[in-house]
Amino acid sequence: MAWYSAFALYLLFWVFTFFLVLPFGVRTTEEEGGDLVPGQAPSAPHRAGLGKKALWTTAISGVLFAIFMLNWQMGWFTQAEFFAAMP
Repeated sequence: MAWYSAFALYLLFWVFTFFLVLPFGVRTTEEEGGDLVPGQAPSAPHRAGLGKKALWTTAISGVLFAIFMLNWQMGWFTQAEFFAAMP
């Protein structure tokens, strides 16, 4: 696999994982005991913490991508096996 194909796949893993990680640890302003700003949605997060979530996303997607690449190289679970398992 070419490096740019692997990089594109890693980006797909990263974006998918980021959307999975986003809702964890979110607390609203009301839960934090603060006052809502006029026009603020009650469900809006008090602090987004995107930097911390990006670090978690990078770690998790790195592990998932490593498993994917090992499967690609070793052939543990092939496309034929995947489609044979389908009903």
